[in-house]
Amino acid sequence: MNITVNGEARDVPDGLSVLRLIEHLGLVPGQVAVEQNREIVPRAQHAAREVAPGDAFELVHFVGGG
Repeated sequence: MNITVNGEARDVPDGLSVLRLIEHLGLVPGQVAVEQNREIVPRAQHAAREVAPGDAFELVHFVGGG
């Protein structure tokens, strides 16, 4: 299915949850803030929220450092 991630078109497998999308993209769950179609997705909903064709995501990956 086709979605948009941070302004770039992506083809991802059907039936993904937001959590599975994060993992599919090689990111670490729990270190990513997610906006789906201009709506913040609380971390507690990542496993239950489904990804649909045409969805637009903005993902921010937190990086630690000193």
